[in-house]
Amino acid sequence: MESTIPFSLIILLSSLSLVFSQYVLPDHHFINCGSNSDIDFTGKKFVGDFNPSTFRVSGGTAAEKNNNPPSNTPLIYQTARVFTKKSWYELQADEINTFVMVRLHFLPISSQYFDSKFEVSVSGFNLLSDFIVGNETVKIEEFIIPIRSERIFRIEFTPSAGSSSAFVNAIEAFTTPSDLFTDGVVPLPRISPAGKKGDIEDITSSYAFNPIHRINVGGDMMDETNDTLRRKWVPDDLFIYKNETAITSTPYGQITYRPGGATSTSAPEDVYRTAKQSNGNLVNITWTFGVNRSAMYLVRAHFCDIVSRGAVNSNDGFNFFVYNEHKEPIFPSKRLAWLAAPFYVDMVVDSGDSPFVNISIGAIRGSNQMPFLNGVEIMELLKDSGFVERSNNNNKKNRTTLFIVVGCVIGGVAIGLILFVGFFIGSKYGKVKPVVGAKSESNAVPSYGASSYTSNIIDFTINHPSPIPNLRLNLRIPFVDILHATNNFAENLMIGKGGFGTVYKGTLLNGEVVAVKRGQTGHGQGRPEFVTEITVFARIRHRHLVSLIGYCDEKSEMILVYEFMEKGTLQDHLYNANENQPKLSWNKRLEICIGAAQGLHYLHTGLEGGIIHRDVKSTNILLNKQYVAKVADFGISRLGNEDQSEMSGIKGSFGYLDPEYFKCGTLTQKSDVYSFGIVLLEVLCARAALDHKLPEKEINLAEWAIKQINDGNVEDIIDPYLAGKININSLRKFMSTVGRCLMDTGDERPNMVDVLWDLEYVLKLHQVATDKEPYEDSTINTSMQLPMSVIHRLPSQLNDDSNVNDNSALSYPSESQVFSQLNIDGAR
Repeated sequence: MESTIPFSLIILLSSLSLVFSQYVLPDHHFINCGSNSDIDFTGKKFVGDFNPSTFRVSGGTAAEKNNNPPSNTPLIYQTARVFTKKSWYELQADEINTFVMVRLHFLPISSQYFDSKFEVSVSGFNLLSDFIVGNETVKIEEFIIPIRSERIFRIEFTPSAGSSSAFVNAIEAFTTPSDLFTDGVVPLPRISPAGKKGDIEDITSSYAFNPIHRINVGGDMMDETNDTLRRKWVPDDLFIYKNETAITSTPYGQITYRPGGATSTSAPEDVYRTAKQSNGNLVNITWTFGVNRSAMYLVRAHFCDIVSRGAVNSNDGFNFFVYNEHKEPIFPSKRLAWLAAPFYVDMVVDSGDSPFVNISIGAIRGSNQMPFLNGVEIMELLKDSGFVERSNNNNKKNRTTLFIVVGCVIGGVAIGLILFVGFFIGSKYGKVKPVVGAKSESNAVPSYGASSYTSNIIDFTINHPSPIPNLRLNLRIPFVDILHATNNFAENLMIGKGGFGTVYKGTLLNGEVVAVKRGQTGHGQGRPEFVTEITVFARIRHRHLVSLIGYCDEKSEMILVYEFMEKGTLQDHLYNANENQPKLSWNKRLEICIGAAQGLHYLHTGLEGGIIHRDVKSTNILLNKQYVAKVADFGISRLGNEDQSEMSGIKGSFGYLDPEYFKCGTLTQKSDVYSFGIVLLEVLCARAALDHKLPEKEINLAEWAIKQINDGNVEDIIDPYLAGKININSLRKFMSTVGRCLMDTGDERPNMVDVLWDLEYVLKLHQVATDKEPYEDSTINTSMQLPMSVIHRLPSQLNDDSNVNDNSALSYPSESQVFSQLNIDGAR
């Protein structure tokens, strides 16, 4: 009886505490803006904002109603309130020391509002800046605002400079449960792509929250009618890397909310009743989410052990990774000592230069706990600007003294009951907080541990039909912003022209300098390459791959926006350099080659089957301000495991094409290795892969260089600037690497990781003396015999950067140099 009575008492007290704390969604404030009518919409009554009784409106007028709206447009989006100057809605929260959920609904009711640009702020938090709705679809912006010392708050709308108006169609603003961010009052770990940066204090006092991802892992789409707080949750299928690494869990037992864990409003029960779990292999499960650069996010991972089928040892757990650099051990049984009991883990993540947040779950060596995940929320943290325009009205006391007294009594009883239950469970099962510092070892490397810069590539099919797939990566840039960035495509900002179109230097609204690649219909590359470029670039991330900032496909435009690479292409620094541009040292050339090799190695190994670049050349290796090399241009890339029969003929650039690919149509990663071998020759010789200004025997760089090497005339091919400046052993190892890359067949060539290792060794030989034995002699007259069959491959009557885009592999189009996004003369 001694054990039964306390347990029964615990259940009773827990039930009483839940009764006291039960949250009910308020009926206010749901506002039908610019209307005098009430409308039922998504299960709630939205009241017109003419003569309201529960809020105030200052400024603005009802927009002229659209008499011919699309037939499927809900009534609530057929009216709006329009503001031509700073105006606001003034509302009241139900209590202080809590939060309000604010949702703003936008859909222009006529074309005059398509380009409206405006600001929105609430209680000192700048929520939207230079916000443009556009004309495509309904936009709903959601924010969670802390309410501290005053219950009155304002939602302010201000037209941006140069814009005539702001507008809003509907507003939701209701008080949330006060425990929505219970972990926010304690220090949270702060994670960046480089690892943990320490802790961050009480985020709920200084930040508002802008949810950008709510993921129902293993479950279906859930709309506002399935969530007490009217949140939308989407399936994880678009975000998971290699779905075959995970299986969808089915619930086992009833969901039980326990003190110290999540509540019924933390997430809907249906989120906790579904999950993705490991398929039993020792492979991490990884999800990738698009975010804004240089921002902070609250990442909330939801867990509920519906996968275990019996008692689990409290020391059994699994690892939760962020950015492959931070590991958080998760011990479900130790956390709550109860199966199917929901809880969540919060942490703050700095995106830094990364447009992605990667999270993973993986097994701990020796643990019997199967890794699982039920849900994910990612919310951008918005800093308080410190300025709040106060209401002129004094706050009215809305509760009588009796209500205050009763409320205090009930609150005191509830707190006492919760403390009692917490004390009992704490004494019986130990502390309820997760053991963050527990020593554990993962038996799975956190997602591609080969590089700290790696991200995860989601499965995709390159041969997309037109339209652009919905990547949910916040990469679409409005056309009006492109026009602003390029000063309406000013001629003085043009930095290159090629087969896809024209390249401009631009400056985005946030001050970021970018390269804007504007496609031209019927001018070489087209829609398939545009879609491929977005699909590939949007899903990969590496220090040595050029970053895609965004794209625009409005008004029949095909525009790609990249990070700006100040130093242009590698080719520019080898043999297209102007007099004022310094020549590259051997040391710097090797560092550039090593960086490019790292980028290509990542492409080849970051996904099962890898990605074949298919157009490796010196104009597609770009250099930033610090001369860091980045591989660019993925318009004709292909998956390594793609059916060869699905490929549309031979594509690439003459002078760089793998002879095996050209003759037999067999495209492999070794085709990239061959092309990279030609780039290495360009680096050594400082001349083009094909140069028709030279005598016939010297037009083809590979043919000429190999013959000179085999004849012992190495001195004749080296860039004169490098004469006498290269360590002899470094040079020999470099030429050996080139020779292996240019072997006749792919089977004879090294993998890119081997090329990378060789180049790093070449650099080491040049920089310092090593303990390794030198090569056989100290002269340049090498005995390396490169196979002459390599040179009998392609006609030499084309420019080195002319593209092969030939379905028959028999005709050779004579396009100009291949397009690269910066400072290029010609293009694919």
